[in-house]
Amino acid sequence: MQKKEDSLVLQDLDAVIARDPATANRFEAALFSSGFHAILCYRLNHFLWQKNWKLTARFLSGICRFFTGVEIHPAANIGHGFFIDHGMGVVIGETTDIGNNVTLYHDVTLGGATVFDKHGKVTTKRHPTLGDNVIVGSGAQILGPIKIGNNAKVGSNAVVVKDVKPNTTVVGVAAHKVEKQKDKGFCAYGLDRNASDSYDEDIKKLQIELKNLKDELKKHQK
Repeated sequence: MQKKEDSLVLQDLDAVIARDPATANRFEAALFSSGFHAILCYRLNHFLWQKNWKLTARFLSGICRFFTGVEIHPAANIGHGFFIDHGMGVVIGETTDIGNNVTLYHDVTLGGATVFDKHGKVTTKRHPTLGDNVIVGSGAQILGPIKIGNNAKVGSNAVVVKDVKPNTTVVGVAAHKVEKQKDKGFCAYGLDRNASDSYDEDIKKLQIELKNLKDELKKHQK
């Protein structure tokens, strides 16, 4: 058990180095990364939660929140290679499931929503499920028991309330899909500058059409 936990910690450290250009080695990651401090506390608290030391786990998670600005419920399930960049303001709810090599930026909320089954009872699962290699940009809100597929990207400040398919990038309020031009690997903040947003294209077309209509109206008025 201890060997497995050590492996998880090292993978979390290596995730900081791989995805944060400002961190050069494990020593710097361990010393300066508040996101790593938060996930390290979570690993301990999750272990205590599984051993039914739930009150202790909640108490320690509250202390961790005070020092790091990151709130992770001990009951959440988080895979290896997890990275929180900058750390502050992240909230991860109780029934959240997170896959491997996932990246979150600051102010991300993986929040709950009350969902009822066909019998009118509140369902146990209230929080999102994130697949492997997901990137969630700063300020994004992912709410309810929805699924974010493997390799998906959620742009900064997006509000996601519906499932996101694998290998998809979504942006905006409410979040919608953008067309990716080319997969260039890791994409900071979940935003690809070369991606084409169909909503933006539609707005530009409407602006051009409105201008043409105004010009036509001026001609008729003359």
